[in-house]
Amino acid sequence: MPHPQAKIHRMSELIEPIGAVTFSAVPNEGFLALGMRNYWDGYFAGRAAPLGSAPAEVVHAVFYNFAEGEVARHIPWVWGKTTPQEAIAVRERGSAAALRQWIGPLADSPGLPRVIDLATRAAVSAPAEGRALYAGLRALAVPEEPVARLWHAAMLLREHRGDGHNAALLAHGIGGTGAHVLMALSLGMRAEKFGRLHHLPEAQLAAVVDGLRGRGLVDADGGFTDAGRATRERIEALTDELAAPAYDVLSADELDELITGLEPIAAAVEAAND
Repeated sequence: MPHPQAKIHRMSELIEPIGAVTFSAVPNEGFLALGMRNYWDGYFAGRAAPLGSAPAEVVHAVFYNFAEGEVARHIPWVWGKTTPQEAIAVRERGSAAALRQWIGPLADSPGLPRVIDLATRAAVSAPAEGRALYAGLRALAVPEEPVARLWHAAMLLREHRGDGHNAALLAHGIGGTGAHVLMALSLGMRAEKFGRLHHLPEAQLAAVVDGLRGRGLVDADGGFTDAGRATRERIEALTDELAAPAYDVLSADELDELITGLEPIAAAVEAAND
């Protein structure tokens, strides 16, 4: 029996901060030690590593929401400094270290093994068809160390959901840069102020916004129309729907238990980030 969509969405809110420790300072330091020039070299090396030494065009397609040419500034340059295998190891080590640091005593709590078991069961049983990044991660060995295993499970579930989100965007005719425009507007920001967009050439960003305006999704002032807001809500609902099969392996009680177990962990990570 399918789980309620609200619980699937709640899982996304909990796995996001846990998985996203991989984009924090400790893993970044590990990549800089390998000779990366900046944060984004490490980001692309670590996140793309499960795809092997795929060319920039493939990484761009799989990641979906970076502007044309951004990936190529890092891939394949990073593979002259490290290998995908080494990048995977550095990312896992740094992410587990950061997570352990941020959750403190929770890392040794007696209930943690059960939470990790439930999260891992869901993470390794989701359907992989059409989910290239998730499938690449699934092909890796699940870490033995408990905190590393928790991070790995969260990252698997995060990328499974992310692959589905890209499919939802594609189905609604929203490209990668357009997705960031909609995200900026949903946060109450103008597109040109959003972190992933502010560096783009003005004409390039304006063309994307004009395209969304022509579809009736953005108004004359560059804000959401009702249709634009409704489109974003449909995309988010479809993303939840496509993420749901990951949790079919868990009973309703087990999913509730997983949510309850992850809540203090995610809260601790968010508090550490604040």
